[in-house]
Amino acid sequence: MRLKITQGRVLDPASKTDGIYDILVEDGRIVKLDTQIEEEADQVIDASGFYVMPGLIDLHVHFREPGFEYKETIATGSAAAAKGGFTGVCPMANTNPVVDTPEMIRWILKKGEEVSPVHLYPIGAVTYGLKGEQITDAAAMKAAGMCALSEDGKTVMDARVYRDALRQAAANDIVVMDHCEDANLLKGGAMHAGKKADSLGLIGISHAVEDVITARDILLAKETGAHLHLCHCSTAGSVRMAREAKEDGVHLTAEVCPHHFTLTVEDIPEGDANFKMAPPLRDAADVQALKEGLRDGIIDAISTDHAPHSVEEKTNPEFVKNANGIVGLETAVSLVISELVEPGWLTPLQMAEKMSYRPAQILGIEAGELKVGRAADITIIDPSAEYVIDKNTFASKGRNTPFHGRKVHGRVMATIVDGKVVYQAE
Repeated sequence: MRLKITQGRVLDPASKTDGIYDILVEDGRIVKLDTQIEEEADQVIDASGFYVMPGLIDLHVHFREPGFEYKETIATGSAAAAKGGFTGVCPMANTNPVVDTPEMIRWILKKGEEVSPVHLYPIGAVTYGLKGEQITDAAAMKAAGMCALSEDGKTVMDARVYRDALRQAAANDIVVMDHCEDANLLKGGAMHAGKKADSLGLIGISHAVEDVITARDILLAKETGAHLHLCHCSTAGSVRMAREAKEDGVHLTAEVCPHHFTLTVEDIPEGDANFKMAPPLRDAADVQALKEGLRDGIIDAISTDHAPHSVEEKTNPEFVKNANGIVGLETAVSLVISELVEPGWLTPLQMAEKMSYRPAQILGIEAGELKVGRAADITIIDPSAEYVIDKNTFASKGRNTPFHGRKVHGRVMATIVDGKVVYQAE
C-alpha cells in the first residue's frame, strides 16, 4: 500500500524543516521526502496550503476505562484523539481498577490493539491504588510497556513516599508526571482565589496550592536525579520555578493545556461548571506567563488533560459539587493555532515541536519526526479553516467543554497512523 502526500508545508522540528514537500509512504513507513515525487501511489492526499507535521502526541489524557465507561471508553477516546490529529496518547492511571500493576498495563495495551486507531502509551500509578502510601513496582510496569508514572488527579502528599518513588524512577529511567496541588490548601476550593470566587461565595484556590508542591517536587527531583514533568502548569510561579530549575540543572520538563493559555477566571459564566477544572483557570497575568514560557522554551509541551464527564456530573447547581475537567482532544489544534500561532507566540514549526517532537522526547519513544525509515505517523492541518466549535459533533462521549460556540481557525484534515489514514475530514 502506497500513500503520497503532495505539496504540503512540511514542518519537522527534528530537522528544522519548514518547506513545501511531497512525502511517500509505503508499508507504513516514510520511504521518500522530496520537493516533488513522481512515483505513483494507491492513495494521494493533496496537502496544498496545509501543515504536514509529525503525528501529534498527547502526554495527558483520561480515557476512563476500565471502571468509568459511562464517561469515555478507550474506543471513543481514541476516536476523539484521531479526529483531533493525535497519533499517540498517554492515558492516565486513575481508572477502576487503578493502573498500578504490569497486568493492568498489559490490559490497556491489549485493549488498545483491539479498538484504538492510535498508539496508546499507558501511564502507571506512583502508588498502589493512588493512595499515596506504598510505591508501585515501576520497573515491572515499564517492562510491561508503561511509558511514565503519575498520580494525576491526586498529589502524593507524603514527601518521603514521593522521594522514594522519584529515586525508583531515576534508577529505571522513567519520567514522573507530577500533579501539583497541595491537598490541604486545596480543601473546599472551587475556582481561582480572588474577586470572582468571593462574589460567588466560593472558597478560592490560591496560587500557593500549585506553587508549594511545584517547589517541593523540584527539590526532590534535584536530590534524586529523577526526570520530573510538571503537568498542566497554570501559574506564573510554576513557570518561574521551572525556568530556575532548568538553569540549576534539574531534569525537568513541563506542559500547559490550551484552556490555561486561552481562558481566565473572569471568563467563567456564573454557575457554568464546564469551566471548572483542576488546576483552575487563573488570571490574566498567569495566562501571559504561560504564553511566555511556551515561547521561551521553558514549557516544553502542550497537552490536553482530556477529562470527559457525564452531563449529570457537570450540571449540579452548586458549582463546587461538579466534577473537575473538560474534554480537549478535538479542540486543541484549533486553540493552539488561534491563540498561539496566529498572534505570533509560536511559529508553526514550534507548534509541531510542542505537540509532537518534544512529547516524543519526553517519553523517549521513536516518534515525533518526519524522517525516511520512520513509521508514518502524520498529522495534516488546514491552518486557515474557520469554524465554530460544536460539542455535538465530538467523537468523545464527553460534551463538557467551555469552548462550545467559539469561532476558531485550524482544522485537522487527516490523521495517519503507521501509514493508514485513521481520520479524514469530510
